[in-house]
Amino acid sequence: MKILITSLGTRGDIEPFLALGELLHKRGHKVTCLFPEQFSQLVDDTGLEFESLGPEFLELIDSDLGKAAMGGDVNQFRKIQAYIKLARMGRGMNKKMFLIQRDIIENHKFDKIIYHPKTLYPIIWEMKYPDTTMLLSPVPYLHYTKGHTHLFFNSNFGEFFNKLTYKLADWGLYKTISSSLKWIEDQNINKLKVKEVLNKRRLIYTISPQLFEVDPLQNKRARVLGYRQRNYQRNWQPDEKLLSFLATHSKPLFITFGSMTNPEPENKTRIFMEVLAKNKIPAIFNTASGGLKEPIDYDRELFYFVNNIPYDWILKRVHAVIHHGGSGTTHSGLKYGCPTLIIPHIIDQFVWNKLIYEIGAGPRGIKIGKISPDNLEPKILGLMHNINYQKKAIEIGEKMREENYDDKLLFLIEGKQKVYV
Repeated sequence: MKILITSLGTRGDIEPFLALGELLHKRGHKVTCLFPEQFSQLVDDTGLEFESLGPEFLELIDSDLGKAAMGGDVNQFRKIQAYIKLARMGRGMNKKMFLIQRDIIENHKFDKIIYHPKTLYPIIWEMKYPDTTMLLSPVPYLHYTKGHTHLFFNSNFGEFFNKLTYKLADWGLYKTISSSLKWIEDQNINKLKVKEVLNKRRLIYTISPQLFEVDPLQNKRARVLGYRQRNYQRNWQPDEKLLSFLATHSKPLFITFGSMTNPEPENKTRIFMEVLAKNKIPAIFNTASGGLKEPIDYDRELFYFVNNIPYDWILKRVHAVIHHGGSGTTHSGLKYGCPTLIIPHIIDQFVWNKLIYEIGAGPRGIKIGKISPDNLEPKILGLMHNINYQKKAIEIGEKMREENYDDKLLFLIEGKQKVYV
């Protein structure tokens, strides 16, 4: 089969699709990845084919405006201003990416398309060729789930208003797609078909059922089929200084903000280092995309800085992890039994923060714009010393490592059935 996997976002939005692409490629399918340009090398390393959505989306996220919207600025008014400006600047970019999706999909005539919630043209394709597409999401609460609002609202308003939030989200998506129809000329597509597809589209959550479940009796078109993690160590080796640091410290802390950025990386790093130095807690900082920054002068016996270290290597060797709350990082930390503290930046990260706290695998975190030495210290001390957090993380990790949904994933993608069974 010719299969397109397409996603839009940061690294955490791409990884689940790459992991699935590798599985499908091993199965013998011809897999094409349609991602932002910045991920071309990442795809090349897997042996899958690559098509580009252009670099503009991630360039906008990495701009000062994007960093402010990501939550690093404590001024809520400035954050709202940033969101409004981003929306205005993104109009032309969204049209360009929509038309790129159209051209690639229409020209290649893929047998199956597996798409991220941020990519829109596959919904148009489903109108013309039913049962050829599948929505894949690394985050929960995109379909009605009892006791929860839609992901964007991240709350519980009671059953009536909870259901209303999902209807509002669907209405917003409907309006977005309907307005996009003016960019294409196709007499076979109308707004009524948009609603029909949105009501019937199939959904796979790449989430562990240890963290999020779907009642199949309530929703027969959604499935939770586990977190998939690729092997990140193929072209990476630790240096001797890192190995020496780990040999010296048996229970270090690992801190990473992944793909998240903020306007104050030096200040955020200093806050963590102040608390850790006071309590003599050794830590490894991952600077990654720049959300944390290595200072010029610091205690190198207590702290070690790395850049883009493979999580499946380091998380086996640390006691606990502090991170931004991306879906992939949340799963990785728990998979290796690490008590977790989330410092959420944007929408879905607040959901993971809440879930970690509710299952007892770590304390409730503080959003990035509000952290200080005073409010962070008790959180870190609890993370490092509360034995119940450790027991729960280890328990969840053992169950996650036993999960294997390959056969179910392949059946749903390769099968011709119109509804899940």
